[in-house]
Amino acid sequence: MKNLKLKAARALKDMSQDDLAKAVNVSRQTINAIEKGDYNPSINLCIAICKALGVTLDALFWPEEADNQLAQ
Repeated sequence: MKNLKLKAARALKDMSQDDLAKAVNVSRQTINAIEKGDYNPSINLCIAICKALGVTLDALFWPEEADNQLAQ
């Protein structure tokens, strides 16, 4: 599943994939794979990404389907 929330948060900070990758010490390809939904990052990487972007873990990585299930 694509992570459009990550892509949007990165764009709001005016960061390229390379900028974010350098900030969290991974390759640009890793950030690209996360955004495309081809790679599930570790919790430590998720936290590092959230800190670099100034957002919460839930804001970037909580699936919307889970929100809908909890509301029912």
